[in-house]
Amino acid sequence: PAFPYKLKFKFDGCPNGCVASIARSDMSFIGTWRDDIRIDQEAVAAYIGGEIQPNGGAHAGKDWGAFDIQKEVIDLCPTECMWLEDGKLKINNRECTRCMHCLNVMPRALRIGNDRGLSILVGAKAPILDGAQMGSLLVPFIKVEEPYDEIKEIIEGIWEWWMEEGKNRERLGELIKRQGLAKAIAAVGLTPVPQHVMEPRHNPYIFWKEEDVEGGWGRDIAEYRKHHQR
Repeated sequence: PAFPYKLKFKFDGCPNGCVASIARSDMSFIGTWRDDIRIDQEAVAAYIGGEIQPNGGAHAGKDWGAFDIQKEVIDLCPTECMWLEDGKLKINNRECTRCMHCLNVMPRALRIGNDRGLSILVGAKAPILDGAQMGSLLVPFIKVEEPYDEIKEIIEGIWEWWMEEGKNRERLGELIKRQGLAKAIAAVGLTPVPQHVMEPRHNPYIFWKEEDVEGGWGRDIAEYRKHHQR
């Protein structure tokens, strides 16, 4: 089958998202890392002492006062995963959500980890028929190594499902909205993980697969109900 509509790829080198791929492309590829943020404690002390200008000196044209790491970095962490301990900066990397604020404010003190790869998000688009949509996380982390076969398998799995199930002029994000992210995850052969869950469910309904139901869809419902009679 042919593509139901256009399919856009956009690539961001890091979670700063200068290309805004998370908001503008059917498949968004964002560079990330999965080990710990590297901390140079001497540079942290230099920022606190005013020896190094924050934000790479971008706001140096005006006197904003002394740099306050507590107010300008730690208190602004969305997951509250940073703190000062005996003058040293500590990070709970398991809670880091890659907002990039601390790395942008103190680029000489903080560096991304060395175990690098990318996250793949799907379904973003501009507001045309169904309104704007942000991308949904499909692959939390995947290594970027030649010949890139794992990445190609994800792409091919997604567009084969979209070509098979998508309606005419239906973007990938609209198909995911209609059928659910679980179908997209299954289409590429991934196992659902907590990172796929944006918020707790709003309804009590569970979509069962036939192999998860004892006896499958062909069981005798009358016999089954005998065990649940009051």
